[in-house]
Amino acid sequence: MNRVPITAGGVRKLRAQLHQLKTVERPRIIQEIAAARDHGDISENAEFHAAKEQQGFIEGRIRDLEGQLGCAQVIDPTTLDAGGKVVFGATLGLLDCDGGSKVTYQIVGDLEADITECKISISSPIARALIGRKEGDIVDVDVPDGVRSYEILTVRYV
Repeated sequence: MNRVPITAGGVRKLRAQLHQLKTVERPRIIQEIAAARDHGDISENAEFHAAKEQQGFIEGRIRDLEGQLGCAQVIDPTTLDAGGKVVFGATLGLLDCDGGSKVTYQIVGDLEADITECKISISSPIARALIGRKEGDIVDVDVPDGVRSYEILTVRYV
């Protein structure tokens, strides 16, 4: 089984989702199925079929989360001492040399990547280009619209 890197925060988030599905969503859908069954003939009961479909989705998501957590290799960035280098879990302050804007990203595993939370996947082109670099380095990254240059302003392990 391949181990998948994930931060401690990512594991907490996945466990919270799993807990929500098992303790809230699963019992709720069981209640809905029972209520729909009480309405009579289930062969033509749209509420029953919709609830069963949702139950299948919930059970599938539970299996997915359990599988992801089972193969997760938890890496806590706060315990890292990488000597200022960019590694998995690091939070980076970057300056877009082409546009002048500053951005902050955390390099995380594929399971927890979410650009809206400024968390980029370790397998993304930008993360692959930044790994092993240190503060002050200027890194060229191949992006869909060409090449962008970033200066690493800060590297933190939080």
